[in-house]
Amino acid sequence: MFERTSGVLMHITSLPSPHGIGSLGKAAYDFVDFLQAAGQRYWQVLPLGHTGFGDSPYQCFSAAAGNYLMIDLDMLEQDGLLTKEEIQQAEFNHSPDKVEYELLAASRPPLLRKAFARVDDEMQLEITAFRRRNRSWIEDYMLFMALKEEKFEGRALWDWTDEEVRSRVPAAMKAAREELKEEMDFRVFLQYLFFKQWDALHEYANAHGVQIIGDIPIYVSPDSADVWQHPTLFKVGSDFKPKKVAGVPPDYYSETGQLWGNPVYDWKIHEEENYKWWIWRIKSNLALFDVIRIDHFRGLESYWEVSAKAENAIKGRWCKGPGMKLFHALEAELGKLPIVAEDLGIITDKVRELLEESGFPGMKVLIFGFDVWNDNEHLPHNYKPNMIVYTSTHDSQSICEQIMDICNDAEKEFAYQYLRTSHQEAMGWSAIKTVWASPANITMTTMQDILSLGADARMNVPSTLGGNWAWRVRKEGINEKVAKMLCEITKTYKRYKPYQPPVKHSRKPVEKSTAAQQEKIKEQPETES
Repeated sequence: MFERTSGVLMHITSLPSPHGIGSLGKAAYDFVDFLQAAGQRYWQVLPLGHTGFGDSPYQCFSAAAGNYLMIDLDMLEQDGLLTKEEIQQAEFNHSPDKVEYELLAASRPPLLRKAFARVDDEMQLEITAFRRRNRSWIEDYMLFMALKEEKFEGRALWDWTDEEVRSRVPAAMKAAREELKEEMDFRVFLQYLFFKQWDALHEYANAHGVQIIGDIPIYVSPDSADVWQHPTLFKVGSDFKPKKVAGVPPDYYSETGQLWGNPVYDWKIHEEENYKWWIWRIKSNLALFDVIRIDHFRGLESYWEVSAKAENAIKGRWCKGPGMKLFHALEAELGKLPIVAEDLGIITDKVRELLEESGFPGMKVLIFGFDVWNDNEHLPHNYKPNMIVYTSTHDSQSICEQIMDICNDAEKEFAYQYLRTSHQEAMGWSAIKTVWASPANITMTTMQDILSLGADARMNVPSTLGGNWAWRVRKEGINEKVAKMLCEITKTYKRYKPYQPPVKHSRKPVEKSTAAQQEKIKEQPETES
């Protein structure tokens, strides 16, 4: 299914922006242009959801909703929903290197409410149509968020003080919808803006030869509209508190394992319903992305289940997952699936059998391979064609940080020999060349490795809270010289596919700083998003 190609992993929030967080505006379109110039087929992003505690894109309030912080403010100005002065007044001195989520959570909603107040009749018709198309999830999501933030002061689902609302008693639900109608309408407006901007960006990427790989967390957040709407699908109590939670036993990242806190699925109920919730979920994501990466794929063969009362993930048990039953149900409904599998961690023969039977590409990571004593499967000479392989990932150290941190002299020297360099400034490019030369069909790198960045550019440290998911790339790092170098490597190792642009393109946002730029916008043809 997958050709010999390559791509770059970087989340939307990591893009440069004058407004404190990467968004779906001009910088995202510029990054697509960068990828096209660099000869890359794929742009991989992390989950796009509305993040909750810890700002993790793997802990969202909904499996379907988008993160309103990614809505581009400059595009709202172009649409007449905000003024430049209003945007400037709401802003603060943002760090160009880190997302300051707490400050954004305070400053962004009041600004977006001003935009909401300017919705005209024509836009309202579009919002109504959007709401109707997404009624399977958006009605419960927007009521969940309105209740959580306006009525229950941000408390988790199981701590809601109105038991009838929490338990979804019809009369209580009807009364809540009437009471919170305006707040719910505002939430719909935010989702309309997010998906309108995302769809336009996705169309632009495809028109320029770039496909989007989207990440799906295997689990949902315990404090989510999904659990509230479908409690029988998860191992939660009548009060919605998880009884059993997911994680992994002690591993590379943590001596006490990783206790994620997500409620595990009741797979018996899913099977009885012919996996209709998963079919909905995958179908929804296929509308957003060209390729889907399933995080923690091994949990679909067997998963680590821990008591919700446990302090760590050491004491748990392996439970059987749905295996190929799930994928047979998905393919029967949706056809052949463009899926890649994150099969890292404790991998057994059963997991390998599931991966082989599914036909999905498995995953390998170069920095996990620097073991001088073993012929490690993460070393590029051991890769196979049906794989997606990375120099490093959003959950790991960068190439430079990892190699600099190797304490064992033999392993460090082995890494230097394998990459053919000991110079930090050349390490990222050497790693890219090494992975690009491998037999794997899809090779991926990160902007951190392209720029040979170190510990300051770490995106996430698993099993830790605070400071994660905040890294941002400087605008000057995404430049023609870097694109040219990456393109040359891609051509050298036969991953470059010549791109023939179609006749029609999506409109690319332009900063409205000059009259000439404004005229340029007017001259561009209108397209549907």
